[in-house]
Amino acid sequence: MAASVGGGGGSSTITATKNLSFPWQTRDPFLFCVYHDDNFPPGTDNLGPDPKLLRGRNLGQDFGNPTGWSMYHGETVPGFPKHPHRGFETITVTRHGLIDHSDSLGCSGRFGFGDAQWMTAGRGISHCEMIPLLDQKANNRLELFQIWINLPSKNKMDEPYFKMLWNEKIPKITEVDSQGLTTTVGVVAGVVSDVQVESPPSPPPSSWASDADHHVGVFTLRLDAGATYTLPAAAHAGINRNVYFFKGASMTIAGRNFSRHICLEVKAEDSIEMVAGSSEVELLVLQGVPIDQPVVQHGPFVMNTRNEIMQAFQDYQATQFGSWPHADDDPVHPRERGRFAQYADGHEDLPEEVPVDIGSMSVKELKAFITAKGLTHGDCVEKSDLQARAAEAQGDAQCAAEDG
Repeated sequence: MAASVGGGGGSSTITATKNLSFPWQTRDPFLFCVYHDDNFPPGTDNLGPDPKLLRGRNLGQDFGNPTGWSMYHGETVPGFPKHPHRGFETITVTRHGLIDHSDSLGCSGRFGFGDAQWMTAGRGISHCEMIPLLDQKANNRLELFQIWINLPSKNKMDEPYFKMLWNEKIPKITEVDSQGLTTTVGVVAGVVSDVQVESPPSPPPSSWASDADHHVGVFTLRLDAGATYTLPAAAHAGINRNVYFFKGASMTIAGRNFSRHICLEVKAEDSIEMVAGSSEVELLVLQGVPIDQPVVQHGPFVMNTRNEIMQAFQDYQATQFGSWPHADDDPVHPRERGRFAQYADGHEDLPEEVPVDIGSMSVKELKAFITAKGLTHGDCVEKSDLQARAAEAQGDAQCAAEDG
């Protein structure tokens, strides 16, 4: 179904439309964006799917969601075992499910359910991202964006860096329209509007996003069915801004009606009115001042010249970008481990526990809360069972915080 032009004269704000291919197309300073939404089956004792379900799959190169999920490069646990990067950064923004991270710096972590991980590859890093299937009774959903953002030439050979951005620290802005309908904006990076009173955690020091004059923004938007929201103009016209409509049946953006998911290149200097259709809609916004340097990419390496790419391969073959301090190329953390980040200097970072009212949670919210705490809920039949398990999870987290 093609997009059709609506009224309002806003069509000039949209300068180009592109299909949501795999990966999603981006503009400088971003390199690309991948959106994953997998409905994994229940896990086994080794945190992977039942081996019977792996028959006939091209293990090691299993893509395309043949039955609603993919193993990707994993063979026992889905995910992406040890692999190298140089010359750019990854921003992994989770929405559902959990990721287990390990890298050649000696860092490790488990994050998900709204957390983001920001990693500067710099001169070179090896890491793995595995998808532990914690729930042994029910399906394990994983939904996330992985965004690649470039580094300028002066920073491509900087030291690698790993940082966790906990969901509890990522600002959420709620706006209510004249009908009482709500839009929620999550600010992973940057400043979306004047009403934003909190700043997201700072990007890594070598990032293009670390300079506020580059106006890098990573925003997630969720609009109630029928809600109206105006995305404020960015700071100036020299910013590249893309809007990705990826969930929901239909909506109007800048006066144009869209009944299919789509990427829009828009004028950053214009504010953009958005109106959700008959169902809730979700969008991603990526923006930033372009780096405006040559980009030469080969697989996991992004440099400025072909010779630099050849050097990257030679360096990796010679050094593996450092030792690998983990027992396997695809490590996963214990099932009972909650969200955490372990840094190379030995210090551990845990998400700040925010008191929650378990009694007011919906069944969906209870299940997400329990899974985020590292427990399972597949054996919970009634809502009261879920509430008891959630209380158990909350109690364990509070005890851990007190013991720490």
